[in-house]
Amino acid sequence: MRLTFLGTGSTSAPPLYGCACAVCTDARFNSGLRRRPASALVEAGVTRLLVDAGLMNLAERFSSGDFPTILLTHFHPDHVQGLFHLRWGLGKRIPTHCPPDPEGCADLYKNPGLLDFRPMRKFEPLHEGAVTITPVPLIHSKVTLGYCLEHQGGRIAYLTDTAGLPPRTEAFLRDWQPSALVIDCSHPPHPPQSPQSVAPKNHNDLTLALAVIAAIRPERAWLTHIGHELDAWLKDNGHSLPAQVFVARDGDVIDLSSGMPAR
Repeated sequence: MRLTFLGTGSTSAPPLYGCACAVCTDARFNSGLRRRPASALVEAGVTRLLVDAGLMNLAERFSSGDFPTILLTHFHPDHVQGLFHLRWGLGKRIPTHCPPDPEGCADLYKNPGLLDFRPMRKFEPLHEGAVTITPVPLIHSKVTLGYCLEHQGGRIAYLTDTAGLPPRTEAFLRDWQPSALVIDCSHPPHPPQSPQSVAPKNHNDLTLALAVIAAIRPERAWLTHIGHELDAWLKDNGHSLPAQVFVARDGDVIDLSSGMPAR
């Protein structure tokens, strides 16, 4: 099983409109430093899964009639915006697994076009080709699911957007023991016990992300859904990350068949 990061950015990813910080300035001149909306392509044999659909060029990336099955973590615009024009295309319907969120996003439910929405139940496994998909609930401002993906003994957990984990999800993941954990980490560590500090509400900061990793104890972990402030912090402090923790970049690959990671 192979996971390719199509995007690793949050809504404040570099280059952020109007921001003149060093990270955003560099990203304007170096496309390799830009972060597109967090999403991933999972491939296992002939099975292909697109996790989230925030990229605006999905119709160019995937040919008509050969679109991957979609797994939506939730219905915030930065995770579904690429579907708004894709749905009006022609061809066979696209299976789109999603959380049971009755609001969805704008009129996607009302006018789905090619999209075949299939709400999932937490902790109930689904089989897509050779991949077993188990959705797990996360902590966010909308109904949100993470996805535990298993193929031939290889296990990847993809968890975004979230601030910490619900107790049952954490217990499931500790028992499930993923080979690779992809985890939301939108912010740099906020100062503990500071009167001005605000604990993460909808997304992990680095402190909370590392606590999740320590609790689950995967073989290796990748940080995603990254904002420009975390990128700025990492420029000076990235060396302090644990050895098994990586900062994902657009285009990076986790390949369980070759021992991880590939870049």
